[in-house]
Amino acid sequence: MKAEDAKKIISIAIDREVEAYTFYRNVADKVKDKNLKALFDELAGEEKKHREFLQAFLTKDVSKIKFSAGHDYKVGDALPSPKLTANLKPLDGLVLAIKKELEAMQMYTQFAKAADDMETQLLFSQLANMERGHKARLEDLYTEMAFPENIWV
Repeated sequence: MKAEDAKKIISIAIDREVEAYTFYRNVADKVKDKNLKALFDELAGEEKKHREFLQAFLTKDVSKIKFSAGHDYKVGDALPSPKLTANLKPLDGLVLAIKKELEAMQMYTQFAKAADDMETQLLFSQLANMERGHKARLEDLYTEMAFPENIWV
């Protein structure tokens, strides 16, 4: 893959992170539940860091940056997407967030598969791992909230 093409793909990824940031900020501004508001504020902050991280990729040697692969239990993959409302319930908010992280993970995985060179494949595989880790964290929260009886097992 040419350096120019890789930069275009990274620019697309940056745009996606900006979209995710905007989404999470808007949800945080709309929901009434204080815990859900805090979660979406935190997620917006993480998406901002992702954007900054990607922007830094345009100037760094990506072969030196590594993320460990998180587990993907696919807890939220089959859940239906709830509608975004001001009275969004915490579990529904988590499902929306899980879906966002799943989309990002899938996008980066596809970019990695489409890459011709190892360095670009590594870049997008590492980004997919980062999103997988976020998704796993959100799915853990979801299962703790949806199935509280399992916490003490």
